[in-house]
Amino acid sequence: MKLKRLHIRYYPPGIFLDYEKGGQLRTKSIDLLNLTPDTDVNELLSDIRAAEPLITSSCAEQVKALICKLQEKVSQKDDRKFYLFRVLINTDQAFITGSYDRTCKIWDTASGEELHTLEGHRNVVYAIAFNNPYGDKVATGSFDKTCKLWSAETGKCFYTFRGHTAEIVCLAFNPQSTLVATGSMDTMAKLWDVESGKEVSTLAGHFAEIISLSFNTTGDRLVTGSFDHTAILWDVSTGRSVFHVLTGHRGEISCVQFNWDCSLIATASLDKTCKVWDADSGQCLATLLGHNDEVLDVCFNYTGQLIATASADGTSRVFSAETFQCLCQLEGHKGEISKVCFNPQGSRVLTASVDKTARVWCVNTGACLQALEGHSDEIFSCAFNYEGDTIITGSKDNTCRIWH
Repeated sequence: MKLKRLHIRYYPPGIFLDYEKGGQLRTKSIDLLNLTPDTDVNELLSDIRAAEPLITSSCAEQVKALICKLQEKVSQKDDRKFYLFRVLINTDQAFITGSYDRTCKIWDTASGEELHTLEGHRNVVYAIAFNNPYGDKVATGSFDKTCKLWSAETGKCFYTFRGHTAEIVCLAFNPQSTLVATGSMDTMAKLWDVESGKEVSTLAGHFAEIISLSFNTTGDRLVTGSFDHTAILWDVSTGRSVFHVLTGHRGEISCVQFNWDCSLIATASLDKTCKVWDADSGQCLATLLGHNDEVLDVCFNYTGQLIATASADGTSRVFSAETFQCLCQLEGHKGEISKVCFNPQGSRVLTASVDKTARVWCVNTGACLQALEGHSDEIFSCAFNYEGDTIITGSKDNTCRIWH
């Protein structure tokens, strides 16, 4: 093996190694999920060199410089306030992502300008995804039972994936951008080849609608969550379930997520709980309690050390992914919270609510730092950009707002 080059990854902290083996260029990563401002850089470098043979004395100083840059990024204080930059209004009264007018629109985040309108579906466009980190393709899932693959650069439709017998309600690209997974009300999930447009496999095992799915960060596993109260972990290469179904919830699954290092799976449920599972054994490690209504969303922070939940009880909670204890309760919304996410730094939580506001919270104290107001109807979606300095909110008032 021969090291070719090194790349830095800020969120979560890590270093990519491009190397040559057997005449082929390959990539691996060194995850530095526990990096803090107090980490001893020399000691960490020594540990990396002991564990990774590609890191030799000839590149040790370069690796050390990258670690110092990451440490500097981790040390940056995050006291930003967000202000409305642009309101994106679709003249056809459509949503920013998928719409009841059967289209999807792609916008330029920096300028707020519309780039493309993706037309071709014959019913509601309900699910959409970019093939991050590449960003050159878009997948759309529709109530017309099809998924379409588009060029994000030209708006051209590459393929229409046909095979589901009911509405498609969730989808995702694998991290390598070679596969698209779709989940449907027909109780099936399917894997599709991005290059050929062909169906790779059908994942059959649920007895009710599949409402959520997620690839792990290596792309070899997929987890699906269903209204049958269960989640199933699948081997992507074979299309078969890895082990027994994840059972224990007493209500429909609303969301499923992997943590970054692929060791944990979190499931949110309408039974008012969230469960955390060991991704290798399928064992339930903990049940996260405290909400008094349906849990509608769950997410890990980038390093996988924290879990956030969003509930119909109008609150969000932050839990430790190590002890499973509730660290803080986020109270202030006046209605159901449908979406929750962390900023890339892991210091802030963003929530979207039917009370027409999104809120930014401090992870350490649980204090509401800012309420983003201006939408005239419930907010159903919210997200940070990669740097954490921009927020996008999507609302049933048929607008999307960009906050800087």
